[in-house]
Amino acid sequence: MIRTICQDQEILSAPSRKAVKKDLRLVQDLVDTMLAYPGCAGIAADIIGENIQMLAVKILDEPVVMINPVIVMQKDPYQAREGCLSHPGLETEVTRSFVIEVEYRDRRWKRSRMRLTGVPAQAVQHEMDHFQGILI
Repeated sequence: MIRTICQDQEILSAPSRKAVKKDLRLVQDLVDTMLAYPGCAGIAADIIGENIQMLAVKILDEPVVMINPVIVMQKDPYQAREGCLSHPGLETEVTRSFVIEVEYRDRRWKRSRMRLTGVPAQAVQHEMDHFQGILI
């Protein structure tokens, strides 16, 4: 189900808790909402009003869900301009790593690890900032 984009600063600035198996109910809503916004590279659960460590990101135009992700390697920092669905029309400059490796649970709760570069790596870093209540 496509969910409304949250713009409530209290929710968006709050830290997210670790996801548990019962939170898998949010996976499809997260993916559906991300896909409903052309040009959206990723989405964190707080964007749909849920302060849970879960995100979806497009990799080769396919949605990948990462639950409780942890970046275990990052390199090649660069400056990037980013926007966010929660703050339409606002962009800011941030430092991101061009290459990351992330460990997470997938939508079946299986442990996974992925190496990402470029836009998908940037999107994962942006969405993980949401888990700390960090906004653009």
